[in-house]
Amino acid sequence: MDFFLNTIFSIIYIEAGDKMETVKSNILNEDLIKYISNKKMEPEWITEFRLKSLNAFNKIDLPDFGPKLDIDFNKINYYKKVSDEIYDNWNDVDNEIKNTFDNIGLIKAEKEYLGGVSTQYESEVIYHNMLDYVKEKGIIFLDTDSAIKKHPDLFKKYFNKLVNYKENKFTALNGAVFSGGTFIYIPKNTKLDRPLQSYFRINSENMGQFERTIIVVDDDSELHYIEGCTAPINSSDSLHAAVVEIYVGKNAKCRYTTIQNWSENVYNLVTKRAIVDDGGMMEWIDGNIGSKITMKYPCCVLKGDNSIGRCITIGVAHKNQIQDTGAKMIHIGKNSKSEIISKSISNNGGEADYRGSVEIKRSASNSKANIKCDSLIMDKLSKSDTIPKNINNNETSILEHEASVSKLDENKLFYLMSRGLNEEQATELMLMGFIGDFRNELPVEYAVELNNLLKNNITVVKGE
Repeated sequence: MDFFLNTIFSIIYIEAGDKMETVKSNILNEDLIKYISNKKMEPEWITEFRLKSLNAFNKIDLPDFGPKLDIDFNKINYYKKVSDEIYDNWNDVDNEIKNTFDNIGLIKAEKEYLGGVSTQYESEVIYHNMLDYVKEKGIIFLDTDSAIKKHPDLFKKYFNKLVNYKENKFTALNGAVFSGGTFIYIPKNTKLDRPLQSYFRINSENMGQFERTIIVVDDDSELHYIEGCTAPINSSDSLHAAVVEIYVGKNAKCRYTTIQNWSENVYNLVTKRAIVDDGGMMEWIDGNIGSKITMKYPCCVLKGDNSIGRCITIGVAHKNQIQDTGAKMIHIGKNSKSEIISKSISNNGGEADYRGSVEIKRSASNSKANIKCDSLIMDKLSKSDTIPKNINNNETSILEHEASVSKLDENKLFYLMSRGLNEEQATELMLMGFIGDFRNELPVEYAVELNNLLKNNITVVKGE
């Protein structure tokens, strides 16, 4: 039955008068691009942008670094819409979809501590809502497709300005078939006491999800944005290739928290970048628990004087998983500061690597960058590498890097077990201590979720 349904969903019918044209959603060509753009009723400039991106995708090779990517692009379904409406009441959402988000606790979280929620299922946002007091502040919080229609000038001002579509094969792919995602604009002198959250769900085999997110935090404003991602385990591979562009104004602050728990058949290949003005601060709190292969390196371009960039990241890899994660910091402004804290755990044959880049430009006098990478290898089957690239072009600036690789301390494990804990409990307690820097940055509810995810993804291999 599932195969039958997926076969139906892989074909799109377009009515043109009495003529019926068939477009396959797994054939990446101009017909599909034009269909997606027409379906969304997009302006001509977006259609042209998509076609330029498709042309670039066909010319650009796969990355020449990192894990080997064995993706059959002819098997990916590039567009699947499950609802013709974007609802603001969960009672109107299809029960199966509603239950999916209810089971992960999102509906409860919305009621208790979120200022607004947007949920994407396959290629389109299906639910979107925010509290009245958030609307009254003049905040724009929309799905990307709606933002193109309702705020075309504002959207065009920031779209494709920070992450160029020709940057790599996957930014080009996103440019060609992007669908869904989030557009946020926080006006000047505006602060939120509740986070805004988006949740992305892939639910079908061979599905591709290509959301496009733009966040603008204007001068003297603050935003905490939370992102969640999940997918069920299927027998064939899916692809998640998102693009995120964030603009942080003068003396503004943005925190972007994500815990991605993709299933083991998802390629997670994401480009995320922020640019920070004078006195601004950008924080990436980036958790990667699932996926087949993750390649993700959140970036801060510290353009302004006295700007700050932080990235605290965790990658957890178990059997048949590669987490190739890290961060990038580019110092341009004077007195700019950056901090990267990377924690990785490899378990039961998994590979968790840090790949990062920090560059202090000649203009960034009196700047400081600090990188700390800690890797925990749980057994002899697993591995971890640290691959840094650090460049300091300024004699008045400081760049520090330290790294450590360790295994579980058997003496500490023995001590905890002698105090009444079993091996599983003792191991869990030590893991929580190891990732404390990351866990402490999460809201309480998400710290609990992280604990549960680690319990489900870490096993002790006996005798290793």
